Formats: sequence, structure tokens, C-alpha cells
Amino acid sequence: MRNIWTISKREIEHYLASPVAYLAAFALMLIIGLIFFTNIQVAFLYTSAPSPEFIIAPIAFLLIFLVPAITMGSIADEYKTGTLETIMTAPIRDWELIIGKWLGGVFFFSALLLFTWVFPLILNQFIDPGIDQGILVSGYLGVFLLMAAFVSIGIFTSSLLNNSIASYFLTFAILLLLWMISAPSQAAMTAGNEILKYLDFSEHFYPTFLSGVIDLKDVVFYLSATGVMLFLGTASLEARRWK
Repeated sequence: MRNIWTISKREIEHYLASPVAYLAAFALMLIIGLIFFTNIQVAFLYTSAPSPEFIIAPIAFLLIFLVPAITMGSIADEYKTGTLETIMTAPIRDWELIIGKWLGGVFFFSALLLFTWVFPLILNQFIDPGIDQGILVSGYLGVFLLMAAFVSIGIFTSSLLNNSIASYFLTFAILLLLWMISAPSQAAMTAGNEILKYLDFSEHFYPTFLSGVIDLKDVVFYLSATGVMLFLGTASLEARRWK
């Protein structure tokens, strides 16, 4: 555990010194802020009560763009600078490195998600007796699980490549594919399409978490996806070690 904590702490310090991390945080808060105030104005115009869904849903989609920007250099930059060879000669297991990098990313994005709570808090002041707390809690839980899975995919992709830019585009392509993989075939109900629907990350978020429902099947799906990606990331490092 000490190695994992040391690596994750080092990763967080790297984010705090990275302009990309601050740009990602600024972009998230700016876009969500614009969406928030636009919806507030529309709600006042039509005298309707806004729901926290219009805050949570964009956050989930924006992760497709933001996670690759943060994770693209997690392992790829270590390859590029040659520091990975030094790390591999240290008494650190491959899985400890992968989990440490993943935890660093999860901590960073958890902080960003915490900052976005300012918008539901403001929204709660405009509604009597307040916003739907069930949707708020389940929605943010879904976003957290989604984010953890996305970060694990980003770490795995970064472990495959030596170039952080290539890692960004590959991670973005994978996340976008997993977000809408079942969209072209939703009208059909064949067995193959049902498989695609199960693999679609958005299908485990919108119908349940964003609707105020915490379904154990969806929780298991995201946790399983995270575990598989972390395992593949570890296998990728081990393969590199034996080259």
C-alpha cells in the first residue's frame, strides 16, 4: 500500500503542476456553468422547476473529452522520458504502479466533481422545498463510477503507447465508442445488439443513475470494467518488461 500511495501522491503533485489539468478544470466549470445559468433562465421564463439532471448529464459526457487529456501522459510520458525504466528497477510491482496512477487520476477528478456541487447547491436555493436529492446522489454516484472506469481505460491506453498525443486520441476514440456503441442498432432486438447495448456505458447511466435509481447491475458493470482495464494495464507493463 505504501508504494501505491507514493505513486498516487506523485501523480497528484504532477497534476497540480500541469497546465493541462488546470485547463481541464476550467473547461469543465465554464461549460457546466454556462449550461447551468442557461437552464436557470429558461426555468424562470417558463416557471418550471429545473432538475439536477441538466447538471449531471453534461458532466458525464464531458468526461469523454477530459479524461484522455489527464491520463494521456500517465505511462506514456514515463516511457518517453525514460523514467519508467528506473521505476521498473525499483521494488515496485507493475500492478502497484498501475493502481497508483489510476488512484491519482480518480482523486483529481473526484476533486473536480466536488467543485461542481456548487451548482446543485445554488439550484437548491431556487426551488421549494429543494431539488430531488435522490437524483442528485444517484447521479453523482453514477458519474463517479463512470469516471473511475474511464480513468482506468486511459491508464491502460497510456501503457500501450510512447506518445501522449496518440494516447489522447486513442483513449478518446475508445471512450466515445463505448459511450454510443449501441446507438446505431437500438431499434433492433437481436442477440448481438443486446450485447452491444450491455457494453454501452451510457446504457448503464441514463436509465438508472440519472433517473434516481441505483441498480446493483450497473454498479457491478462499472466496477468490472475498471478491474478489467487495470488488469490489462498491468499485463501491458509486464509485456514491456520482458521485451
